[in-house]
Amino acid sequence: MSSVAVLTQESFNEHRSGLLPEQTVVAGSSGAGDEDALPTYKDAFPPLPEKAASPEGTQESANAWTSKIRPLKSSVITQVFHVPLEERKYKDINQFGEGDQAKVCVDIMHKTGAHLELSMAKDQGLSIMVSGKLDAVMKARKEIVSRLQTQASATVAIPKEHHRFVIGKNGEKLQELELKTATKIQIPRPDDPSNQIKISGTKEGLEKAKHEILLISAEQDKRAVERVNIDKVYHPFITGAYNKLVGEMMQETGARINVPPPSVNKTEIVITGEKEQVALAVAMIKKIYEEKKKNATTIAVEVKKSQHKYVIGPKGNTLQEILERTGVSVEIPPSDSSSETVILRGEPDRLGQALTEVYAKANSYTVSSVSAPSWLHRFIIGKKGQNLAKITQQMPKVHIEFTEGEDKITLEGPTKDLQMVQSQIEAIVTDLVSRMDYAEISVDPKFHRHLIGKGGVNINRIKELHKVTVRIPPDNEKSNLIRIEGDPQGVQEAKKELLELASRMENERTKDLIIEQRFHRAIIGQKGEKIKEVRDKFPEVIINFPDPAQKSDIVQLRGPRTEVEKCSKFMQKMVAEMVENSFSVSVPIFKQFHKNIIGKGGANIKKIREETNTKIDLPAENSNSEMIVITGKKANCEAARNRILAIQKELVRCFCLIYLEVEVSIPSKLHNSLIGSKGRFVRSIMEECAFMCRVNTIKHLIQQTKSHTAELRAKPEYHKFLIGKGGGNIRKVRDSTGARIIFPTADDQDQELITVVGTEEAVREAQKELEELIKSLVRHLISFDHAAAPPAEAPVQENGETNGEVKEPGDPAAPKKCDVIVISGRKERCEAAIEALKALVPVTIEVEVPFELHRYIIGQKGSGIRKMMDEFEVNIQVPAPELQSDIISITGLANHLDRAKEGLLERVKELQAEQEDRALRSFKLTITVDPKYHPKIIGRKGAIITNIRTEHDVNIQFPEKNDENQDQITITGYEHKATAARDAIQAIVDELEEMISEDITLDSRVHARIIGARGKGIRKIMDEFKVDLRFPQSGAADPNIVTVMGRPELVDEAIDHLLNLEEEYMADVVESAKMAHIRPSGSSAAAMDESRGSSKGFVVREAPWTTGSEKAPDMSSSEDFPSFGAPVATKASPWGPKRF
Repeated sequence: MSSVAVLTQESFNEHRSGLLPEQTVVAGSSGAGDEDALPTYKDAFPPLPEKAASPEGTQESANAWTSKIRPLKSSVITQVFHVPLEERKYKDINQFGEGDQAKVCVDIMHKTGAHLELSMAKDQGLSIMVSGKLDAVMKARKEIVSRLQTQASATVAIPKEHHRFVIGKNGEKLQELELKTATKIQIPRPDDPSNQIKISGTKEGLEKAKHEILLISAEQDKRAVERVNIDKVYHPFITGAYNKLVGEMMQETGARINVPPPSVNKTEIVITGEKEQVALAVAMIKKIYEEKKKNATTIAVEVKKSQHKYVIGPKGNTLQEILERTGVSVEIPPSDSSSETVILRGEPDRLGQALTEVYAKANSYTVSSVSAPSWLHRFIIGKKGQNLAKITQQMPKVHIEFTEGEDKITLEGPTKDLQMVQSQIEAIVTDLVSRMDYAEISVDPKFHRHLIGKGGVNINRIKELHKVTVRIPPDNEKSNLIRIEGDPQGVQEAKKELLELASRMENERTKDLIIEQRFHRAIIGQKGEKIKEVRDKFPEVIINFPDPAQKSDIVQLRGPRTEVEKCSKFMQKMVAEMVENSFSVSVPIFKQFHKNIIGKGGANIKKIREETNTKIDLPAENSNSEMIVITGKKANCEAARNRILAIQKELVRCFCLIYLEVEVSIPSKLHNSLIGSKGRFVRSIMEECAFMCRVNTIKHLIQQTKSHTAELRAKPEYHKFLIGKGGGNIRKVRDSTGARIIFPTADDQDQELITVVGTEEAVREAQKELEELIKSLVRHLISFDHAAAPPAEAPVQENGETNGEVKEPGDPAAPKKCDVIVISGRKERCEAAIEALKALVPVTIEVEVPFELHRYIIGQKGSGIRKMMDEFEVNIQVPAPELQSDIISITGLANHLDRAKEGLLERVKELQAEQEDRALRSFKLTITVDPKYHPKIIGRKGAIITNIRTEHDVNIQFPEKNDENQDQITITGYEHKATAARDAIQAIVDELEEMISEDITLDSRVHARIIGARGKGIRKIMDEFKVDLRFPQSGAADPNIVTVMGRPELVDEAIDHLLNLEEEYMADVVESAKMAHIRPSGSSAAAMDESRGSSKGFVVREAPWTTGSEKAPDMSSSEDFPSFGAPVATKASPWGPKRF
């Protein structure tokens, strides 16, 4: 017997029930703390019982195997499986370690990633120790049972409709059963009528699998599903018109009745629900069927195929109407059938009425056609369909169809309306044929864009001139034909003109002119004015200038040969003139003289430019350059330079005379008179006179002003009244007398002195008028003070006494002198002014506003408070946050304060209302929903949940990935709206919970065709049957499993449709496979070894080789650890003699 123990039946059962996975071992550990957790050698490999051993030793050995090993941290587990001799597939004892059995073990290791070790017991049974991850061990166990152990088989019969529950979602339930029982379970396909499930595996596994399957079926027996085969022709009588009858039956019985739609060629009606409900519904359906089968008769009539759609009506409504009125079912042959026979089925006394209605519907619409050349179709339709819209608005039931390339128009609709429309269209066609014609000309496509012209200028001109339409094919068509349509005469004229243009273009030539790039801008001119003149002179020539970035000198001319030559000569002449006129000379002129050369309003420089025909450029005012650039012909440039130099020479001479000879002394009191208002007087002198005459003018003015002078005195506060508003009073005196009146400036010491300058007579008159003004002011003006003026101060002595008495301190309540405003004027006006000033004095009031609202009043970055201050023209002061004060100060004019206070309080009310609203909107509601329904509630791209949020004005929050409560959905908003949103979500959940999920097996090779390009196929199926389809992802355990979710009756319809598609597509797949080349595939042993991965070994304490002189077994030695199938020489070892 080998050195690996044989498990007892009890121990093996513990393994099967999942107890033994606790016997795990550490694959690798480090550190002193982990060594105590390692099993000892005796624990891991207990000694096997010997014949001569004592009973105590036997009991101890048995306990060692049956006791549990405490659980360890590693995920690597070890399990031992026993295969009795009678159940072994390979019983050749001489080939142990080699042959087919060894190859199978190697294959299982490669496939599952688990590590296998085999040994043989005394009874020739086989023991296999499997190590690895839990899932790898379970897969290896299944493979061992199926490939190394003889297989028994059994069948279990359960209702066909229960099979899908054994398979489970995505086949997960079936896989779980197979792993748990170590069996192979085969379930018949949906199209197989058999209800027998075949199980293969060990006897024990068979019994366990059979028990589990029967349990699943028993759970489903609580619900009943009945399928009744009813001839397709009687389905309309069961459903009733507009499905009313079947709806009443479902409401009465409480069962679900699924009748296949007319488009599905299926006779089976599925009824689901409680057993009593299903039985009642089946009885009602069979009763209707038997009654109609017994009493109904048929009539077959011939109706034109084109009229069938009128009998059917939109979405089959006409058929439903006939069924509702007469109780007769009308059977129409499929659209792909050539048959014109329509069958009426129903009670004999009702067939006549139904037949009448069928013929009435069939003949209510007729089809006709009008002959019209295809090129006239667009004229019949009109611009943007205007002509056609007039007809269709009057006769909306008539359908008008234009077919491209056909010389006819198809009409379809009620007979009377169709005749009227036909006559209208025929009249339009006759009119168009009589007054319109078309012609086609052939022109090389390379000339098409030239015929069109820049911006369509050429072709648009032809269209407008001849009242025609011209169709030039686009470049991608590469067609030579140009079509002209319109008035016959216009068509011929346009054709002639287009042919002339085309022939002219065939004779055109292209010429390149070499023109220096620096002249290109000059040729083009400002805003293209000069080149426009050239193009207008030679309209048939196209002139193309190169891109400035290319720095090319080539200018291209294209057009008729003669015109190109003329244009070329003209442009060469232009360039020659530009070369001649491009002579340039720079003249240095003192910067301060530039303005004199320009002259007043540019008069000097303009005159020089015109007389010399040159271009003169002066540097900018802020430039330090003194160079004036003159451009033009050489002789003209020389003449302009000489004139500019002559001006500078004269200016220099004058400047020197003034600088050396003139120095004028003018009393300061006369400066204002010389300068004039805002400097206008002296500036006019400087502009009007040259340098030499300025001095004489000033001297003459001084002599004039010194002719006579008079002085008057008036208090400074009277001066503004003497001057008057805008200087009106003093201007009158100056104009009437001719004298100049000078008032003191702020820098003058004597602020009361007024000086009058002029001729003696003028001064006398001005003085007289001013004195009268002063007397009038003194007589009428009154001075008012806000407080009494203090008495004149007595002289103060050194000891602080006044006239021997001690001076008492002033009244602290008395106003300061700086706070006193003096108002002078007439009494009534002064009183009015006092009231006006008082109204201008700002006032401060305080408003109590809750502190928590201050930040909302201030607004973002102070925008709110700034808006209020601007609106009410006040200043609003909010206390600092650290003060926690409720008082807000408002400062401003008295008449503004009330309005500002009302506005502030109104804002406070708004904020308080917003707070209350915010509190109401903060109501939270939590609803518990299974996380698997969350994606359905959210919808595609969030469409469903967005609709709920928008409709109920709430915020809906789904749990985050890391949340503990993954089933909690939070709704925030108004209480009634949150409740409504919750009800909406609950309604969706209720609908989803009514749905079922069924897995079907579809060959993975047809999945792509069913899904379709960009999912169009699968979306069509899902929309048609109102179900959800889930195809397996890449790497799935069973790539053929497809999950269908929806209502039971809709799921069955969708499954039938998918199976039909599979059958159709598989025929194509099989045919393609026959034609394809089969490529052999294989894998090398080296690749399999590499995929197996490396093992860190099995670590134990107190091993024999650590306590004595023996060495540890060599892991790489083929003698100590032989591989399967390799011969091994006998060798003594600390393990003792080997036994086989």
